[in-house]
Amino acid sequence: MPVPFIDLRRFEPDFLQRWLHVCRDVTQNTRFVGGPDVVRLEDSLVQASGCHGFVACANGTDALQLALRAVGVGTGDLVVIPDATFWATFEAVVNCGGRPVTVDIDPADLQMDFDLFREAVERYRPRAAILVHLYGWGSARLDEFRSFCRERSLPLIEDGAQSFGVTWRGESIYRGAELATVSFYPAKVLGSCGDAGGVYCSTPELEDRLRRLGNHGRQDHYRYGMVGWNSRMSGFDAAYLNLCLEYFEARLSSRRRLAQRYRERLHEMGVKVPAVPEGYEENGYLNVTLQAPEHREAVKTALAEAGIGFGEVYPGSMSTQPGADGHLYGAVGGNQAQWLSRSVLNLPLFAYMSEAEQDEVLTALGRALES
Repeated sequence: MPVPFIDLRRFEPDFLQRWLHVCRDVTQNTRFVGGPDVVRLEDSLVQASGCHGFVACANGTDALQLALRAVGVGTGDLVVIPDATFWATFEAVVNCGGRPVTVDIDPADLQMDFDLFREAVERYRPRAAILVHLYGWGSARLDEFRSFCRERSLPLIEDGAQSFGVTWRGESIYRGAELATVSFYPAKVLGSCGDAGGVYCSTPELEDRLRRLGNHGRQDHYRYGMVGWNSRMSGFDAAYLNLCLEYFEARLSSRRRLAQRYRERLHEMGVKVPAVPEGYEENGYLNVTLQAPEHREAVKTALAEAGIGFGEVYPGSMSTQPGADGHLYGAVGGNQAQWLSRSVLNLPLFAYMSEAEQDEVLTALGRALES
């Protein structure tokens, strides 16, 4: 049977009916932008994370730009980022007027290499840094990243677009971050009905600055203390997310169970799968296999012929993207990020995927590897 890479229609039996009721309520009461649904969402996310505050915004890319602007990144400022990430990480720096410096990854955990990061900071003296929690876990050296940046008063923004629900040493991965961004794009572990995002923050001062930046720099309704832009979350997105939070633990449990089952079965098949670093509980956002680059195309072809969806997250490093020309200021490290882009192959993984569907994927992969 065909198996999609992701299926966003696996709703709980009562979810759609409840959502239709919420839509009617939001519409009848014209809670279209901001309002009590957004406040409720922000409060829930703060309580769940243990962070000081959470500021909702229009999407995950805006969340990065808000965080960068909140710590003062502007024209000509250097910002260190990992070479393996989604383009929005690079793009957000440029959109704030900054110049990205990429750092290669550690092949053990597929996250930014801490030793190379230190080298980049000493060499380039950046205005800020972004650490990306990629694939549904994070760096084995997360505490060292945070301590190093605190000691040097270097703002560290954690791009947590893929890490909602991840725990580090038994607590939310966002707890302890100076700033951490979230994407609620529909395909995320906690996804909205449209684009939406937000920023976790560690101080009242950062929270105030984030709120004003995302609402035209307002001090009050027609007084403006800075130049911001419009990045407000819609009432529908907030209401949808509030409803999804009621089902979140079941969805997260489903993803984690499937992710662990993949790991066990793929290990038995001899497929290379990166280990989640000790101290993390992953969220099951993505399955990650590492294929021999010279064989990956044949595997992809065989999976496609069997009706099995797959992904390549991501098919190129930041420093090699055509769009980086004229914006990339520097690059530290070797070609591990580019090796990852030539090797990674993601198998279907989504909440409430059945074991029968997962077995179909594994059977098709086994045949592909044997051919």
